[in-house]
Amino acid sequence: MGPSGSGKTTLLNLLSGKIKSETTGSITYNDQPYTKSLKRRWIGFVTQDDVVFPHLTVKETLTYSALLQLPSVLSRQQKRDRALNVITELGLDRCQNTMVGGKFMRGVSGGERKRVCIGNEILLNPSLLFLDEPTSGLDSTTALRIVQLLQNMAEEGKTVVTTIHQPSSRVFSKFDKLILLGKGSSLYFGKASEAMLYFSSIGCYPLIAMNPAEFLVDLSNGDVNDKSVPAQLDDDKLAFKSRHSPAEVQEVKHPITHLDSSLTCVTTHK
Repeated sequence: MGPSGSGKTTLLNLLSGKIKSETTGSITYNDQPYTKSLKRRWIGFVTQDDVVFPHLTVKETLTYSALLQLPSVLSRQQKRDRALNVITELGLDRCQNTMVGGKFMRGVSGGERKRVCIGNEILLNPSLLFLDEPTSGLDSTTALRIVQLLQNMAEEGKTVVTTIHQPSSRVFSKFDKLILLGKGSSLYFGKASEAMLYFSSIGCYPLIAMNPAEFLVDLSNGDVNDKSVPAQLDDDKLAFKSRHSPAEVQEVKHPITHLDSSLTCVTTHK
């Protein structure tokens, strides 16, 4: 979670291997270095834009994707069965024969189209799934359904790392772990349910009732209106910067060497 320009998408691209040049340090997956074969077999990435053919039905989209992506050791029927299993898993049975559609053509709803994009990535059953703003443009109820789907995947053993556009309080409550970013620095990394307790312990808390996600994003952006902030932080309106001491900011001090089964939120605020 963090304001625009805090480094959320960059972090997501780094962890997924999309950015390699001009970087220092190392990223390992369960003590294994990043490789192309590891990415192809175990890592899925769902982009913010829905990249699908609008004239194909949901069933055709996932079936063709399965025929192209799944290994050749599987028969065509096994690949088709895998596509049907993903359709059932994502709750797309009702609209499987409906065209996906797009901006200039009617089709399935926005939430169903996003689930089709997620289905394209989970056909290979990746153990690590990255998503860039999977709820953008969706209403709060549909966004909650998408996040609930991701939480179910996490409970089944997958690691899900995602950025979210303006999460509601119900969506925020679904996340297991939270990374709070500000100006490229990590301000908090831990349980999402304990984030408010942590900042309250250092004297930062809202003076009016508000969504915890909104409070944390405002705080990382230096917006102290309607918030109680210690004097030593309030002197500089950009409350949290990397130069502060560990007593004021909980930073990630070690490289990420293991990702367990959890649903992590890196939230976008606009």
